[in-house]
Amino acid sequence: MIRKLQQSDRDSLEKILRRISTFNPNDVEVALELIDIAINIPLQTDYYLFVYEEEKNIYGYYCIGKRPLTDAVYDLYWIVVDPLAGKKGIGTELLLASEEFVKNLNGRWLLAETSSKESYAKTRNFYLKNNFEIVTEIQDFYSLGDSLMIFGKYLWNKN
Repeated sequence: MIRKLQQSDRDSLEKILRRISTFNPNDVEVALELIDIAINIPLQTDYYLFVYEEEKNIYGYYCIGKRPLTDAVYDLYWIVVDPLAGKKGIGTELLLASEEFVKNLNGRWLLAETSSKESYAKTRNFYLKNNFEIVTEIQDFYSLGDSLMIFGKYLWNKN
C-alpha cells in the first residue's frame, strides 16, 4: 500500500536511507530535511511524501513537488527502496504512483535528477526501463567527472 507520510514513519525512513550504499552522509541529510519539512509543516505544498507499506513495515518512499515557476512540471526529488526488500517491484510501484499523483494534479512533465557516476547506473537504467528519457546532461555538475543527468517523462497525452 502506498500512503501519505506519517510522523511515525521517520525512523524507518532514516534507517532505509542509511542502508543505501550509494548515498553519502550529505545525501541522507538532505533527504531527511525534506522528510522533516513534510512532517513538521503539514500545510506546506513544496514536498509531498508517500511511503510504501506492507504488513506494517515501510519499504520505501517517494518525495515529489511542483517545480517553482512552472505551471505543470513536477520534480521527483527522491524515490527510495529499502535494499533489504529485495527485487519486488516496489520502486516501479512507487514510480507509477508518483506519475498518477502528477497526472491527478494536471501535471505535464515528471523530472528526475541523478548522477552520472557508475554507482548510479542502476538508477539511470531504472528510469530508462520505465519510459523516461534523458532530457539533458550537465557535465562536471556535482564535481569533476560527475555530471547531472535529468530524466523526464511527458505525462500528457499529446493527441
